Amino acid sequence: MPVHPTVLEMLDRIMREMLDRADAEPPPDAAGLTIQEQRKAADDMVAGLMPLSEEGPEVAEVRDRVVPGPHGEFPVRVFTPGGTGPFPAYVYFHGGGWWMGNIAMTENECRHIVRDVGCVVVSVGYHLAPEHKFPIPLEDCYAATTWVVEHAAELAVDPKRVAVGGGSSGGNLAAAVALMARDRGGPKLLLQVLDVPVIDSDMKTPSMEDNAQGYTLTKEGMQQFWDFYLQGPDDARNPYASPAFAEDL
Repeated sequence: MPVHPTVLEMLDRIMREMLDRADAEPPPDAAGLTIQEQRKAADDMVAGLMPLSEEGPEVAEVRDRVVPGPHGEFPVRVFTPGGTGPFPAYVYFHGGGWWMGNIAMTENECRHIVRDVGCVVVSVGYHLAPEHKFPIPLEDCYAATTWVVEHAAELAVDPKRVAVGGGSSGGNLAAAVALMARDRGGPKLLLQVLDVPVIDSDMKTPSMEDNAQGYTLTKEGMQQFWDFYLQGPDDARNPYASPAFAEDL
């Protein structure tokens, strides 16, 4: 079904405003900044480019928990809808090139999912690169997914209706968790939601070349993100790092 013209007009206006703000306030020169300072500057820039006009909708309950992982504990935030469970669960991995982003930045999105879908959303604060390179962020995401299934009764979750998903690098992690769950014999997933996922480390597609410059996120920037995430060239075609290279999906 074709998109209504007014929708396209709105998208054009929103994108133009974002690009104009990016041009007016370019990110600071990263030279001389620590990775923590670069991350804060990048998080602040993203927050400024995508201001939230209103807070996310109310949900019945929001709880912060700590999940054990093979490389140390990490936080999750559990959003629960009103009503009587057990509910389906959506384990959500935020984007940010594996090196930036956090639970707080995507809280409104998670609240909308809870309201619109009627599921429990578990937002995962996995360890970030480059301090924690592949496969540490992925192992955190897999551990979080397993934790949700193992604690299904406590979380009012139906363990047979668990999905994973995320945007950009979060979509990469979701696709890799799905592969990992298959290869490790569980947990059994109902669905994966891949929102503009980064799944091909080669970065040679026509769209990558056509949009390499001029839209805030550049091809050069994407290469830096991959360099932050991967330990070395041998990781680039590991299907858990770059799911496009999986022999069987």
